[in-house]
Amino acid sequence: MGATFYFALTLLAVLKHVQVDSQEVDLCDSQIYCHGTLLDTVQKARVFNDSKTFVDMSLKNTPEETLTVFNNLMKNTSNEPTHKQLTDFVNENFQTGDELETWTPSDYTETPKFLEKINSRDGDIKEFAQNLVKIWPTLGRKVSSKVSENPEKYSLIAMPNGFIIPGGRFKEIYYWDTYWIIKGLLLSDMKTTVKGILENFLSFVEKYGFIPNGSRVYYLNRSQPPLLSWMVMEYIKATNDLEWLKTNIHTLERELNYWIKNKTVKIDYNGEKIMLAHYTVNSDTPRPESYLEDSQTCAYQQEENARKNCYKDIKSGAESGWDFSTRWIFQDDTKKTNLSDIKTRRNIPVDLNAFLQRAFADLGKLYKKIGNYKKSKEWRNHASLWNKNIDTVLYDEKDGIWYDYDNVKGELRKEFYPSNFAPLFSMSYDSKRSKILGDRAVEYLEREKITQYLGGIPTSLIRSGEQWDLPNAWPPTQDMVVTGLHKTKSKKAQSLAELLATRWIRSNQMGFEETGEMFEKYDAESPGKYGGGGEYVVQSGFGWTNGVVLYFIDKFFTKKDDC
Repeated sequence: MGATFYFALTLLAVLKHVQVDSQEVDLCDSQIYCHGTLLDTVQKARVFNDSKTFVDMSLKNTPEETLTVFNNLMKNTSNEPTHKQLTDFVNENFQTGDELETWTPSDYTETPKFLEKINSRDGDIKEFAQNLVKIWPTLGRKVSSKVSENPEKYSLIAMPNGFIIPGGRFKEIYYWDTYWIIKGLLLSDMKTTVKGILENFLSFVEKYGFIPNGSRVYYLNRSQPPLLSWMVMEYIKATNDLEWLKTNIHTLERELNYWIKNKTVKIDYNGEKIMLAHYTVNSDTPRPESYLEDSQTCAYQQEENARKNCYKDIKSGAESGWDFSTRWIFQDDTKKTNLSDIKTRRNIPVDLNAFLQRAFADLGKLYKKIGNYKKSKEWRNHASLWNKNIDTVLYDEKDGIWYDYDNVKGELRKEFYPSNFAPLFSMSYDSKRSKILGDRAVEYLEREKITQYLGGIPTSLIRSGEQWDLPNAWPPTQDMVVTGLHKTKSKKAQSLAELLATRWIRSNQMGFEETGEMFEKYDAESPGKYGGGGEYVVQSGFGWTNGVVLYFIDKFFTKKDDC
């Protein structure tokens, strides 16, 4: 009891002068890329089928000159330009293709060492892994010097180093995608590339105080799952680059303090005030990259304030990485499933809190590595408190699993999502309970009949048409469940983890052999088939898919040095 009380005092001291409900401002003030009449008019006219196409274009002239031309067009057409007039305006004032350069990482090799360790009987797996490694250079990009010289003409944010993009329509760096990309790059012996990517993210924290969803100015109102400290821990494990760590560790701390300050709430729980985090964005306009879609979604809300809250919750859902899912939809008075009922901020997500708990713990370990024991203890105390809070509020003893929490009704949301396994993935639990937690998690998976899906672990059991629901299976959630199970001391959980990982590898392999491509998501009901649903067509590439498969191959198909 005394230790718990001390941990609570430690974190409350950090939060004493902090407002726990987010009052962040939208850091993007562009009248072209973020809000304003020009953006509203072009996007609602659907000049392009994909709203993201327009806001990723660069200006041929200055913003002021572009706005003057647009205002003249509106004046001359009595504010009702035709579709052709708007298309001509865009073509005459915007362009594509000058912001990024293709880039081959200097440390790229077709034959990383881990390939040699793949069991000889698994020749087809080795060939598959080899083909995945060869994809890295095709996803390599570097920001053109033109962007840093004329930043006002671009939505892209300048970065000092080359990076790996996800693929398809995603031509910039994304926050949480990069954790799984980095896992794959480190296996591919690309430590220098990883260091450069981390320095890109650190530059964002130094400039903005946080890491945006992606490297575009229109993402400057939201972040994504806080995995920077996880990434740095992976890099330090691979390199032991402690001098680099000493130089940059304060920036890791700054990012976590941003999350504590802006994304936490005090929950009234059995007479206690318990601190946990939620995704929350304070920007009340449509997402520029999905402007028309958001406008149509939130038009269902009749009141202006309700529409503004709808936009905030949509952006909060995008911050989660799960854009979109029934996880964020609350239907108090109706059984219909409609994205206009999105209330992301009301949800206390188990995965976000697990990510933060592990980030606090990792930062404590990283401070210990450089000899700062005071800071190490401080962050380990934060981790211990968060561990306790996750267990108290989000774990269901009867079902043997964690759930999201409805912060309005004050109850767990007992639907299946792979995010329910996030505390196993982050090891946010009492290590003495490792075996029983693993056993109970297996029982839960079997009870929900998840093991019957041969194409991967589905993202939910609700067929809503949203892309983070049935039947889609996503790479990060496969890692969340598989690695979470495998880290426990339960033999049943470890055995199931290997089965699920092998199914995922084989499913991805089938798809690759048929199409020659790797996709961002797959169909849990049809092995090898890519997924669908959501706001855009399925994208290929694909950074985090490659990273997860390479990690699973290394984990389950290689001879280990200690064997």
